[in-house]
Amino acid sequence: MKILLIGATGLIGKHVYTLLNQEHEVIPVGHQSGTYQVDIADPSSIHALFEKVGKVDAVISTAGLAAFGALADLTDEQFQLGLTNKLMGQINLLRIGEKFISSGGVMLFTSGVLATDPIPGSAAIATANGALNAFVKAAALELGNTLRINAVSPIFVKETMEMMGMDSTSGLSATDTAKTYQAALQGSMSGDVIDVRDYV
Repeated sequence: MKILLIGATGLIGKHVYTLLNQEHEVIPVGHQSGTYQVDIADPSSIHALFEKVGKVDAVISTAGLAAFGALADLTDEQFQLGLTNKLMGQINLLRIGEKFISSGGVMLFTSGVLATDPIPGSAAIATANGALNAFVKAAALELGNTLRINAVSPIFVKETMEMMGMDSTSGLSATDTAKTYQAALQGSMSGDVIDVRDYV
C-alpha cells in the first residue's frame, strides 16, 4: 500500500513509520520536516500536500495540537487550538483528501483516551478528542464501502511520561501504540474508535 503518514516526525508517528514501512510505501509528512510538510490547521496547506503527493491507498494522521490546562484558566484561544488543529485539521484531511484516496482505502485519525477517561486539566483536549470520535462514527455511515475511517485512541505514551518525570507504569510504549495503527490499517472495521489497550 501507498500510505501518507501525517505526523511522521512525532513520537508515535516515528514508530508507526518504522513499523509500516517494513511492508508498505510510507510517505512521511511533518509540520516542518519529513519528505513533505503540512499545516493541518490550514486547508490550503492540506490541498497543496495532496496535489503534490497524488493518489494514495491510505492516510494516517498522528498529528493534532490541543491545549492542556485548568478549566478556570483555559482561554477561548486555547480551546480554539484543539478545535482548529486537532479536530478540524484531521477532519479536513478527509474532506480534502478523500478524492486522492483509492476506492476501498483507509483513513485513520488520532483522538485519545482523554475523550473517555479525562483527567483534571484535560477539558480542551477531551473536547477535541470526543468530537473527533463522534465525527468518525457519523462519517463512516455516509462513506460506506468507498473508504474505511477509524480513530485510534492512544493512552499516555511511556516515553512522554518518563520525559515529564511521571510514573510511566500506566502508559504504553510508542512501539506498542504503533501496533494498533497497523491493526486498524489491516482490519475491516470502519466507524470505530480503537482503544490501543485492546491491542496490547
